[in-house]
Amino acid sequence: MKLQFQTRDFCCAVLIALFGIFLVFSFFAKQGSAFADEENAAAASSEHFITIYDQGSVRTVKSATATVAEVLEGAAVEIAETDIVEPALDETINGDYNINIYRARPAFVVDGVDRRFVMTASYDPKQIAIEAGLTVYDGDIVATEFNNNFLEMGAASTYKIERSGGRTLTVEETIAYTTETRYDYNLAKGQTVLEQAGSDGRRSSVYEIQFENNVEVSRTLLSETVILEPVPEIITVGAKVSIPPEYSQCASWAREAGVAEENLEAAIDLIYRESGCRVDATNPSSGAYGIPQSLPGNKMAAFGSDWETNPVTQIRWMENYVVIRYGGWQQALNFWWCTGVCYNNFGPVTKNGYWY
Repeated sequence: MKLQFQTRDFCCAVLIALFGIFLVFSFFAKQGSAFADEENAAAASSEHFITIYDQGSVRTVKSATATVAEVLEGAAVEIAETDIVEPALDETINGDYNINIYRARPAFVVDGVDRRFVMTASYDPKQIAIEAGLTVYDGDIVATEFNNNFLEMGAASTYKIERSGGRTLTVEETIAYTTETRYDYNLAKGQTVLEQAGSDGRRSSVYEIQFENNVEVSRTLLSETVILEPVPEIITVGAKVSIPPEYSQCASWAREAGVAEENLEAAIDLIYRESGCRVDATNPSSGAYGIPQSLPGNKMAAFGSDWETNPVTQIRWMENYVVIRYGGWQQALNFWWCTGVCYNNFGPVTKNGYWY
């Protein structure tokens, strides 16, 4: 009887243990499923439905790529150089999108005896003539012409320029954007950040045309109107200078004296080579005095009556001196290192190892 109870207790313990293992396994399986669901949801949230309209066909794809060009590449849609894609290929996709593709087709443009062939996606006759390399003057008419010579032109659309003897020309021209560089003294030196992307502007310009024997020989600008202002590119450049702790006091004086951060390294280098940044440094041979080794020292009085004891006054005088004589701190430092024939703002100087 005792053995029977022991056997029954053992079986119960095994069943309880197996049930516990099942519960633990179920818990982790659910957790893993939950994590997988979260990952799938995150991936799905970054994908967008893109509808591509291409020559009457409509196709919708699901994509998580960044630009129109990448979507088309992923969908194996080839784009010719003369095709037009809207939005532009470099447009960033940030939601569900429609992409329109206008395929280039052959066209002939007839200008008197001149006939031009062009592949174009445009439907504007004037623009097609321009793409064919022809000039359309104000008053000229570019009209669609019936193709009566199928053997020569095939199925190409045909356009004819009717010249009216116009003497002015209106053209749209690009206004190139500029690049602005800004220095950030909290950003590490050498790092750059694109703060604003630049984009070109557009202007409409009217020219008076001079002809000789019905051939254009010159243009004179009559007026211009800005259609779209250019947007400047703004780049922030890190200019934070890392000054060793042993030079921090001298750097503080230099900053107070007005030395720009981008010039600080060269300034500190030159100052320590001249005087060790000692306000009372005196050359026993020449009598040159102070941080800049001014000769005579009292020339620094032009920047303050405390020139003998104030390091900031002395560095202010020194900066003025190196800018006038050498063009700046770096140029002055380059001159310090120069041997033989060197150059300052006044021309070549035979330095022979001496500081001028």
